[in-house]
Amino acid sequence: MSGPDQDPDGPSFWVNTVSLEHVRLGVEGGFTQADHGRSTRLKRLRASDGLVFYSPRTSMRGGAALQQFTALGRVTDTEPYQVQLTAEFHVWRRNVEFLKVTAAPARALVADLDFIPDPKRWGYPFRRGLFAIDRSYFVRIASAMGSTGTPLPRPVSADVGR
Repeated sequence: MSGPDQDPDGPSFWVNTVSLEHVRLGVEGGFTQADHGRSTRLKRLRASDGLVFYSPRTSMRGGAALQQFTALGRVTDTEPYQVQLTAEFHVWRRNVEFLKVTAAPARALVADLDFIPDPKRWGYPFRRGLFAIDRSYFVRIASAMGSTGTPLPRPVSADVGR
């Protein structure tokens, strides 16, 4: 599924709302999760799609407010895969190649991001978790994070899992 103003044959661009603690685990392991480990929205991602991570808090439960874009990457596989974390808890993931970037405050970019319809309630769109954005917004956020280019497009292998 593509967002507005995206080439249906080219990469799509996404925001994934994830606590900083979980972003760091993903960067270290080269993966992302969404929707508390469910596969539903991860199935929408395609190889070479761009991901920017927004972290409202430092940790999922009770962490300090952060409200920053904290990571940037590119999907490198073709479908979600499942990982067993405990005997009862299995999560779905996608492999991601992350770029070295610096976190950027989200509030400073609100005026540049039309997917935020109400600047007074600018955090509301991020409650959707994983959602598509236009390439121009992805590039704007990536620039604010110190990226000199996007991690896209590039041919990827079809390896699944790590």
